[in-house]
Amino acid sequence: MKFIHYLEKVTGIDIYALSSLTIFLSFFIIMSLWAWKADKNMINEISHIPLDN
Repeated sequence: MKFIHYLEKVTGIDIYALSSLTIFLSFFIIMSLWAWKADKNMINEISHIPLDN
């Protein structure tokens, strides 16, 4: 028996897919807005941290 048949028997399984998509999209949008509005000097300083050694 395939795995998909087990998932079809679980009631309310579609809410997990919808909630994980919502969490991913909200995190992606928040991080995109932060990167767009962040201070460019701070981004430049953060990007040079691995090279300071």
